[in-house]
Amino acid sequence: MNHVDVNGIREAVRKRYADVAGSTAGRFQYLTGRAGALALGYEKPLLDEIDDDILSAFCGVGSPFALGPVRPGDAVLDVGCGAGVDLLIAALLVGRNGRVCGLDLTPEMVEKARTNLGPRAEIALGTAEAIPFEDGSFDVVISNGVLNLSPLKEQTYREIYRVLRPGGRLQLADIVVRGDIAPEVAGNLDAWSD
Repeated sequence: MNHVDVNGIREAVRKRYADVAGSTAGRFQYLTGRAGALALGYEKPLLDEIDDDILSAFCGVGSPFALGPVRPGDAVLDVGCGAGVDLLIAALLVGRNGRVCGLDLTPEMVEKARTNLGPRAEIALGTAEAIPFEDGSFDVVISNGVLNLSPLKEQTYREIYRVLRPGGRLQLADIVVRGDIAPEVAGNLDAWSD
């Protein structure tokens, strides 16, 4: 694909996830909510700490927490935090001495995450390609089913590297396409937002 309509892709993603902010029901081809989180290996005791109405918004594709520990006192950033389910889990793991921040492209998701987390997290509106946090701010960056939506992946990874502290790590779960994508699909804004 020679030309990427970055603004068009972002708008398609915003529109899709503004709808998802209302409800995940019937919007994905995989399990969502508590059942989805359990199927992906999330620890039941952690999920039991989250209200069912908040947990119903879970639409991840894996568990970034399965890739390494999040420790008490860690600073964690969730890129593409959505309604904040992974942020709530991170907040439980880092405890009072930790820091939890989220970033999302969709204003409706940012508002939902702010409501769901209250003072436990700082939630910012923005893109993964221009993360609005200082250099070396985080021990762990997590992301769940979001980086595939970025039209500028190299810039996204540079930004993640920039905000990580030395020795910090990226723990992500995502969807990967193997093989070539037909040009008509690669240029389709609906395909980018699915």
